[in-house]
Amino acid sequence: MENQDINEESINNHEENNIQNEVVAEENVTAKPSAEELLAEEKDRYIRLYAEFENYKKRTAKEKMEFFQYANQDMMISMLGILDDFERALKEIAKNGNSSDLQGVELIYQKLKNRLTEKGLKAMEVNAGDTFNVDFHEAITQIPAPSEDLKGKIVDVIETGYTLSDKVIRFAKVVTGN
Repeated sequence: MENQDINEESINNHEENNIQNEVVAEENVTAKPSAEELLAEEKDRYIRLYAEFENYKKRTAKEKMEFFQYANQDMMISMLGILDDFERALKEIAKNGNSSDLQGVELIYQKLKNRLTEKGLKAMEVNAGDTFNVDFHEAITQIPAPSEDLKGKIVDVIETGYTLSDKVIRFAKVVTGN
């Protein structure tokens, strides 16, 4: 009898385990996503990947344009010294030299300046009396303002500033009044 009771108990335990396994199996079956859910998930991943790729294409195209736009920057900066020398030479020749020398040097200066302008170089327009702006000007020194209206403004321009495609490559060196 005892064996029969143990055997019946074992069968009951086995049946209970089977019922519990069936319930767990049913829960696992319902936990699996449906085909529509899988499709929606994959579609979302595709849209995100496509948007990420489009952003990558835009970013690289922008970087490429900036690279070509500013590729000449180092060369332009090195040419600024030559432009300054030409300007100083023109002033000296105008004071002391003859007109034919002045015309020859001026012709070469204009050719060089035109070629650099074609490549995007622009001289900043800075005049005495303009308001000092740290984004475009570099104050070399301050002097007492010759008049009351020049306080905090530009008194003299020492060196011309230049931009390359709207980017400042050399600040205008100025003297300000205080």
